[in-house]
Amino acid sequence: MRTHPYNTLLREFANFANAAERMTPAYDYARNGGSNGSTNGHSQPPSYRATLPVDVWADEQGYTLQAYVPGVNPDEVAITMEGEELTIRGQFPTAQEGAKFAKRELFHGPFERRLTINAPVDADGITAEYSNGVLILFVPKAEEIKPKQIKVVAK
Repeated sequence: MRTHPYNTLLREFANFANAAERMTPAYDYARNGGSNGSTNGHSQPPSYRATLPVDVWADEQGYTLQAYVPGVNPDEVAITMEGEELTIRGQFPTAQEGAKFAKRELFHGPFERRLTINAPVDADGITAEYSNGVLILFVPKAEEIKPKQIKVVAK
């Protein structure tokens, strides 16, 4: 039985995709924990900032971003929009001082997320809400890129 070249190419691509997936594991707070010089097997330098995971979706009105930031005081979350770049910064509360952990998986320390939005947005209309540890930002699209409904008039 002769193997079709297309099947071979597909199999090679699948092998490559599986290898690439193994090289880029999912985001893991346990590995990023212990910043600010504390140790839990994966010590990070004091200047280290974790990347804040976010969900982003778009509709006709704008972009919605959602991030989990439990325990973070909403007044201490800094959100800025400069040009096309939206930045979210804050700090997860530090662990109990002097505690001897049996297991340490939660991240403690500063976090940051920078997102480039390559479409015109209304920076003055950005809103941020915080409820039950969930931060939700709404970034409205600029009027000039919103779809316009044109009504057909019969004569």
